[in-house]
Amino acid sequence: MMLTTDLYTKLLDAMSDAPDAATALRQVDAFRRLFAGPGTFSIQLNVTTRNDPKNEILLQRYYSSHASNFPVKGRKHKTLTPWTKTLFVDGDIFVAEGEEALSQTFDDYPEMRALGLNTVINVPLLKDRLCYATFNVFGKRGRWQADEISAMRLLALTATRWVTPIADLSYVFDTALPASLTTA
Repeated sequence: MMLTTDLYTKLLDAMSDAPDAATALRQVDAFRRLFAGPGTFSIQLNVTTRNDPKNEILLQRYYSSHASNFPVKGRKHKTLTPWTKTLFVDGDIFVAEGEEALSQTFDDYPEMRALGLNTVINVPLLKDRLCYATFNVFGKRGRWQADEISAMRLLALTATRWVTPIADLSYVFDTALPASLTTA
C-alpha cells in the first residue's frame, strides 16, 4: 500500500492522540503493517556511555512487536561492522534483503529465519550526529520497494517523539572497517 496524504494524516492524528509511548508505537506498528505487510518491528535504544569500550555499541530493545521472540529490555553488544558503520558512524539507513545478507548482519538471524523474516530496513534516529536508537522493520518478502523504504523512514521520524536518548549517550568508532568486513 502506498503512503498517501490521507494515510499519513491519519497516522499523525493517531500519534497526537496517543497518551504514552507504548500506545504510540503500537500505532506506528499498525501503519507499518499497512505499508510493509507481515513482519516485525522494533526500536533499539543505544545505551552506550563513555564508560563502555571504544568500537562497541550497547543496544537495549525499547519496543518490540514480537516481544515473546525479541523481548523489550533485551540487550546486545555490536562491534564495528558494515551495519554499525552505516547506522552509527554514517547516520544512514541500512537495507538488506535475503537470507545471506541477514545472516551476515544479525547474530540472532536463526530466530528471525524461524519467523520467515528475510528483509530489513534499519533507520537511525539521530540527535547531534549521534544515533541514539534504531527503527527496525523486518519483512517477509523478496525485496523492498522504494515507496516502502520511504514510508518506513517517515514512520521512523514520526516515532522519534516517543523515543528519548539516554542523557549520557557517548560512543566512538574507528571508521576504518577491517578488510575482512568490506565488500568487494
